[in-house]
Amino acid sequence: MSIPEQEPKSTFPCNACQAGVMRLQLLTYFTWLDDEMVMVPNFPAWVCDVCGKREYDERAVNWLTTLLSPNAGKTTLNQKTPRRVQAARRGHSRPPSTE
Repeated sequence: MSIPEQEPKSTFPCNACQAGVMRLQLLTYFTWLDDEMVMVPNFPAWVCDVCGKREYDERAVNWLTTLLSPNAGKTTLNQKTPRRVQAARRGHSRPPSTE
């Protein structure tokens, strides 16, 4: 028997006007990346049906931020330079232990 999946909340009250209802819509998202404007069509946003306040979907914004990051597609592992092991000096030995 499988556990039924919970459907995402499709509406919730607007915190700005407290009269409207926030509904999920697909809009065109605009943002600046350095000196260039980036437009993303069909971007999910919660929009109040009374005052028009917009709240962009947090997961979608995080995803977009990751894609637009200057490090997108680059390896995230730190490239360490190999340490050089110094050759043991000849003629010098460790003092004997006193145990």
